[in-house]
Amino acid sequence: MAAAAAAAAVGGPQPPQPELAASGLALDKAATAAHLKAALSRPDNRAGAEELQALLERVLSAERPLAAAGEEAAAAGGGGGAGAAEEEALEWCKCLLAGGGGYEEFCAAVRAYDPAALCGLVWTANFVAYRCRTCGISPCMSLCAECFHQGDHTGHDFNMFRSQAGGACDCGDSNVMRESGFCKRHQIKSSSNIPCVPKDLLMMSEFVLPRFIFCLIQYLREGYNEPAADVPSEKDLNKVLQLLEPQISFLEDLTKMGGAMRSVLTQVLTNQQNYKDLTSGLGENACAKKSHEKYLIALKSSGLTYPEDKLVYGMQEPSAGTSTLAVQGFAGAAGPLGQVDSSDEEDQDGSQGLGKRKRVKLSSGTKDQSIMDVLKHKSFLEELLFWTIKYEFPQKMVTFLLNMLPDQEYKVAFTKTFVQHYAFIMKTLKKSHESDTMSNRIVHISVQLFSNEELARQVTEECQLLDIMVTVLLYMMESCLIKSELQDEENSLHVVVNCGEALLKNNTYWPLVSDFINILSHQSVAKRFLEDHGLLVTWMNFVSFFQGMNLNKRELNEHVEFESQTYYAAFAAELEACAQPMWGLLSHCKVRETQEYTRNVVRYCLEALQDWFDAINFVDEPAPNQVTFHLPLHRYYAMFLSKAVKCQELDLDSVLPDQEMLMKLMIHPLQIQASLAEIHSNMWVRNGLQIKGQAMTYVQSHFCNSMIDPDIYLLQVCASRLDPDYFISSVFERFKVVDLLTMASQHQNTVLDAEHERSMLEGALTFLVILLSLRLHLGMSDDEILRAEMVAQLCMNDRTHSSLLDLIPENPNPKSGIIPGSYSFESVLSAVADFKAPVFEPGGSMQQGMYTPKAEVWDQEFDPVMVILRTVYRRDVQSAMDRYTAFLKQSGKFPGNPWPPYKKRTSLHPSYKGLMRLLHCKTLHIVLFTLLYKILMDHQNLSEHVLCMVLYLIELGLENSAEEESDEEASVGGPERCHDSWFPGSNLVSNMRHFINYVRVRVPDTAPEVKRDSPASTSSDNMGSSQSLRRPKVLQRENSGTAQVFSLVAERRKKFQEIINRSSSEANQVVRPKTSNKWSAPGSAPQLTTAILEIKESILSLLIKLHHKLSGKQNSYYPPWLDDIELLIQPEIPKYSHGDGITAVERILLKAALQSRMNKRIIEEICRKVTPPVPPKKITAAEKKTLDKEERRQKARERQQKLLAEFASRQKSFMETAMDVDSPENDIPMEITAAEPQVSEAVYDCVICGQSGPSSEDRPTGLVVLLQASSVLGQCRDNVEPKKLPITEEEQIYPWDTCAAVHDVRLSLLQRYFKDSSCLLAVSIGWEGGVYVQTCGHTLHIDCHKSYMESLRNDQVLQGFSVDKGEFTCPLCRQFANSVLPCYPGSHVENNLWQRTSNKSIQDLIKEVEELQGRPGAFPVSISSETNLSKEMESVMKDIKNTTQKKYRDYSKTPGSPDNDFLFMYSVARLGNRRFVKTKYIDLIYIPLMKEHMLVSARFLSTNMKSLSLLPC
Repeated sequence: MAAAAAAAAVGGPQPPQPELAASGLALDKAATAAHLKAALSRPDNRAGAEELQALLERVLSAERPLAAAGEEAAAAGGGGGAGAAEEEALEWCKCLLAGGGGYEEFCAAVRAYDPAALCGLVWTANFVAYRCRTCGISPCMSLCAECFHQGDHTGHDFNMFRSQAGGACDCGDSNVMRESGFCKRHQIKSSSNIPCVPKDLLMMSEFVLPRFIFCLIQYLREGYNEPAADVPSEKDLNKVLQLLEPQISFLEDLTKMGGAMRSVLTQVLTNQQNYKDLTSGLGENACAKKSHEKYLIALKSSGLTYPEDKLVYGMQEPSAGTSTLAVQGFAGAAGPLGQVDSSDEEDQDGSQGLGKRKRVKLSSGTKDQSIMDVLKHKSFLEELLFWTIKYEFPQKMVTFLLNMLPDQEYKVAFTKTFVQHYAFIMKTLKKSHESDTMSNRIVHISVQLFSNEELARQVTEECQLLDIMVTVLLYMMESCLIKSELQDEENSLHVVVNCGEALLKNNTYWPLVSDFINILSHQSVAKRFLEDHGLLVTWMNFVSFFQGMNLNKRELNEHVEFESQTYYAAFAAELEACAQPMWGLLSHCKVRETQEYTRNVVRYCLEALQDWFDAINFVDEPAPNQVTFHLPLHRYYAMFLSKAVKCQELDLDSVLPDQEMLMKLMIHPLQIQASLAEIHSNMWVRNGLQIKGQAMTYVQSHFCNSMIDPDIYLLQVCASRLDPDYFISSVFERFKVVDLLTMASQHQNTVLDAEHERSMLEGALTFLVILLSLRLHLGMSDDEILRAEMVAQLCMNDRTHSSLLDLIPENPNPKSGIIPGSYSFESVLSAVADFKAPVFEPGGSMQQGMYTPKAEVWDQEFDPVMVILRTVYRRDVQSAMDRYTAFLKQSGKFPGNPWPPYKKRTSLHPSYKGLMRLLHCKTLHIVLFTLLYKILMDHQNLSEHVLCMVLYLIELGLENSAEEESDEEASVGGPERCHDSWFPGSNLVSNMRHFINYVRVRVPDTAPEVKRDSPASTSSDNMGSSQSLRRPKVLQRENSGTAQVFSLVAERRKKFQEIINRSSSEANQVVRPKTSNKWSAPGSAPQLTTAILEIKESILSLLIKLHHKLSGKQNSYYPPWLDDIELLIQPEIPKYSHGDGITAVERILLKAALQSRMNKRIIEEICRKVTPPVPPKKITAAEKKTLDKEERRQKARERQQKLLAEFASRQKSFMETAMDVDSPENDIPMEITAAEPQVSEAVYDCVICGQSGPSSEDRPTGLVVLLQASSVLGQCRDNVEPKKLPITEEEQIYPWDTCAAVHDVRLSLLQRYFKDSSCLLAVSIGWEGGVYVQTCGHTLHIDCHKSYMESLRNDQVLQGFSVDKGEFTCPLCRQFANSVLPCYPGSHVENNLWQRTSNKSIQDLIKEVEELQGRPGAFPVSISSETNLSKEMESVMKDIKNTTQKKYRDYSKTPGSPDNDFLFMYSVARLGNRRFVKTKYIDLIYIPLMKEHMLVSARFLSTNMKSLSLLPC
């Protein structure tokens, strides 16, 4: 054949005959081509082949350097392009291919014989293409616009997109897309319809193209020069590529001629004999030898070795399980398989200390050690790809290689070649300065190769594709491994990736990971991976490099100088390099037959986790003030457990480790949950905004399914198998609120500041609610999960279709249509939401159409627990509650302010029933009892959120209670436990009625409980203690009713030690640090004293009293079954309940009565003690609300009338005293309390908590006010002439006769002749820059206001005001405000402390003032003592001073003098009648104190500035 003749001619190159060559060149190109074609068509075509060989030697000679050709072209005006010789060579090639005919006619003739059924159109970045999910088999399929429009995709799920990396049309490829989606042009063609290619049409191509491609390779060899270490070579490479552009374009044009020409090119590119003969460099041709030498140099400089220059590795196939990694310094690295190379060429860090980068080497047992450093080329295609990689994937070359893919033989050969060069691709990618561009072009190629399952399976079997990919990924990461600082920084043997390296920051690993994810999407390939134990071991070692990366250490002293942004790289790396491959593997573990795959993964994952725990020296306690959000090994284990139970019907216990390992597994995920609460409590504020960014990313929709959901599930699994008391105590210890859980009124927290305690307690309780309520992996179907996700997102805000698609977690991805399942995004969306059509706004812009939840969704499906879990910004939770409240009010279901609704949960999978044991453990019951007691007694001002979570947990426990336990639960024979004196059993139903009479507490020495005597029998409580009080064992047995001091920490550690002691002897031989046996709280232990509290309460009695407190009425609870016995016989408790705290308490008490007759009897007895025997009239909720409103209005009117009468009387008395100064004998006594009748104490309504009561020094009430600087009074004039707007420069804007100008002149005059201190006492300022106070009239508790401000501060985005400056909106009317004025406690009458005796005249008072000014004095004790009221008065005085500018407060000759501040505040008091808004609240606060301002001012001057806060203005 012609190809064989061409190979023979090329294989035996003869010296060219000069006269023949010269005559050939002299002839016309077309005639020469025709002559050669005729000669080659003869039976004996050897002479023709030799003649053609000689011609091509001359025309396509590479002896002339490419640089010289470029210079020649530039000199000729070619602008650096191809020279004239190169253009001439191309013309010769075209004529030779056409065989003497026209080249265009030749191209048309070849296209007529195109047998290809594939489109294969290749495009580059920014090309608009289509993707049809309905027709696609692979998620990477894409179609060009022409094929898409000519196909039938009516009603399909498709999208149009702009390609980022480039791609190729898959139309006609049945391995990538379904045949129903093919266009008309690429329907499957039968072989009978394809005409045969004439023998002579492509004969010349078979002779010419090998020499042409060899010439191109020679130019690539010639043009490449290895760059110096400090000199980039991009310009040189681009110059060479620019010169070779015509040759590459010529090859690209050939591929467009169709399948016939591509077939010839395939034969040429893959013919090994042609390549060997032309490129071996063994002949006498000096140019060929030089070219071969440069090729070998290029190989060596790339870290590759030609096989002939290196001993060949043994290629025998090892047994399964031998793909083992050895890491220098890693645990077990010194084993027989370990191998460390300290002389690696890339290890340039010569330091031996901390942070030295660890080198990863494949052990001698791996399948092929030559993967990374041995490369042998056997064809033009292989070397062409080598140079394509070396030149960093030039676009023209990539396009040529991809245009050849429709040829199936080429596609297989090219895929194998690509896999052969995979390690070299990685090395080049790491060194590239344009890694983004190179990454896109790599993926542009690889996605076309690995999307075909049959081809991927073939290269996996024949070329060890999986081994190569995993090995290459390992070697890629080895350059950025550093020593882990997690847990034991000094002795840790674990290594992690350094997220600050360019490799991770620039996502350089992305194309390789993308390829790995792509091939794992094929079931046959994933099956081989899951069956190969060696690959699983290797992969788990790879995943361990990301375990604990990007460690955060809490800053305790100073703010970080530079906020690192490495967390972007860390989250992207875990998601792409760890989570995405995990989801790919999980997609193939959905049937019972794949159980063995899951067992394999779980086995090696547990082994990797144990190695990790050993490497970081972890026993049972995490290092304080550290957190990492990256635990991919934990998440692999969790997700495969979930899949095993949900889809493969595996017994959960068969794949779980022992108790000790479970205890270790729960610690780090639990630490993350506690750290989330710490971050939201601003405990990590010194670490900058980046730590909040990490917390938000951890729960964000694109990451939550791979991060927080597996963590929560793993904790649920651990909780279902571990001792519940141990787990609950671990939770509260991790959240650092153990010291808060005491029934004493005071406590000392050794690990947490007081300002963070409440928010951390809220976090702990919220976590427990999520843990016990969430069912994502505990029994919910895919349909239910999708519906719950969608409802949660819609309840936060109305969403567009695209935003909702983006917010639904991606894996498993219901919107892709790739993962099979019964759920459908569109059908669920139509079931839960209504569409609001787009509307045009007045400005002409159009508002997008939005989806909003249906009414029945709000009524039955709104789940606040799911909303909290999926909330990135905390304001979204409030937004959901506001929308829920609006729905209830609109629909008339509940008129008040509702609490988050209680939703009955779906049933648990039987494997997880043990999770509900948490609700029935004594430790939790002690915590719930303690918190209910503290809320009832107003200890630490616990928030409504805490109460809501406590009630939620109680109700959840009642919903999931076991059979009624015996009231006489015996503990005889078992070990004595601290819990037993609290509750007799572990069932919540029975423990709710158990009365606790006395509790022993550990309190500071200053606590009021210290003075109490200890009764004979007590219960004990030491949850707030960090030390355990040991009592003699004899005493414990003699007095069984007296419990030991209870300590959460001590109990938890005791349980852990028991588990360790029960472990096997082999486990006991492990050397453990001594610190695991004894624990001491951080910081110095406070001086605590044991005291006895009399409680005499049960959970039921606390709930009933709580009902009274929430309703604001005594004896408010009446058992409803006393009126309607049917409630107990046929209870109608809905699965979904609306209402507030009162409703929740009533619902809990009803459920408690339903589950136990004894509970019912005790509830009735408690109510009988405080409730009259005659039941009250039964009224509806609406009537009850109306009566409450009328009652409050009547009380308000009565209070107003009393106040007005009192104020009128006091005003009259004050005026009479002021007018008769000269008549001491006629002075009216100012002892108002003796002269006037007693008036009732003022009562205020708090608009936040809804409670009414007087203002007290311990819990003051305040008035919502807006403080503003004002100069209105300063503009007053004596002249009644109207003001005129100045229109000339001579006219003044500020006339001299204004009030402010007059007072300024007066003060200046006084300061000229008198002492400064005396002058400042004689004038008033504030005419300019004074303080104007406005109020909406609403009052609130000061502590409620602080909680309200804290909630606003935690909100991420606020519009219109600054919370840091104290600005807020009134919680009731939303009026703008910036301060709260404390209401002075009392009965609307001056306190006795401020009264003077009736026998003192004004003159005597003046003398007393002068004496006080001359000597130091002090305020009365009750005022100067540190009370909450005094602190708030100090705060509001600061607010008043800060309202105006300093220049309006500083009139003294001595800047910064205390006299300035006194003058300003004194002037505020004097001018209050003009500047304060006249409301009854303002008068109530200030008028009782103004009469004695002279006396107080004198005393004030003799005290420090802190006393300024106590000035009664």
